[in-house]
Amino acid sequence: MEEGLVPRSNPGSQRWFWVMLYAPWAFLVVYPWLVLSTMLGAIGGFLVSLLRADFAFYFAGPWAKGLILANFSRVTITGFDKVQPGHAYVMVSNHQSHFDILALLSRWPHQFRFVMKQELRSVPFLGWYCGFLGNVFVDRRDHARSVASIKAAIPLLERGVSVLFFAEGTRSRDGRLQAFKKGAFNFALESGFPILPISISGTHRILPGNQLGPLPGHVRMTVHEPIPTAGLGIDQKEALMQQVRTAISSGLTPFELR
Repeated sequence: MEEGLVPRSNPGSQRWFWVMLYAPWAFLVVYPWLVLSTMLGAIGGFLVSLLRADFAFYFAGPWAKGLILANFSRVTITGFDKVQPGHAYVMVSNHQSHFDILALLSRWPHQFRFVMKQELRSVPFLGWYCGFLGNVFVDRRDHARSVASIKAAIPLLERGVSVLFFAEGTRSRDGRLQAFKKGAFNFALESGFPILPISISGTHRILPGNQLGPLPGHVRMTVHEPIPTAGLGIDQKEALMQQVRTAISSGLTPFELR
């Protein structure tokens, strides 16, 4: 089905029924393929990173596309023409599900790095791959170290690599847009690079944050107009946050905004 197995208006409606029907495929095919492809991708990415770290990024796209296809899902993206090749952005997106990561990697051809929690670094193969690729790890238990880690990512932007923040800081448990954290906006104001707002809609219906059973579905990503930050002061941060929130909200469904 184009819209997935559960209604867009209520992702929890009858989900348990469809999850039970889909479980044999998910646990006999999707999750084993997740483990195997992650191992192979990490090994291949590590080997090419010995030549140049940026090369490892190109293993992520096929890995993500394979998992999306294995789950009978698809990702469409609109507004990508707003992205200028060779320009770096502070990418800011909402965060509904782990599936957001697959959606982004599957459709984004330009180099970018995630800002992610430190705990993921110890995950076998996946965390190792993220580490030698140069993703930005933050220790959420130590604010000072977290801020220092994020500031250290400014050289990525200066060499043309975008940095992606999930604006809410963690996954939404019910699929609805949560309050934004300030880290992405402090970083954008300090670096002077433009913010690129991105809306991700539909991933919560595929894999909610508190469940292991995935379902097929359709993910819609919307890229909005870049928002300049050069010359803005810290006193304009709240207005900037609201501007980005308005942009991201415009690409979500009424349920995702409640």
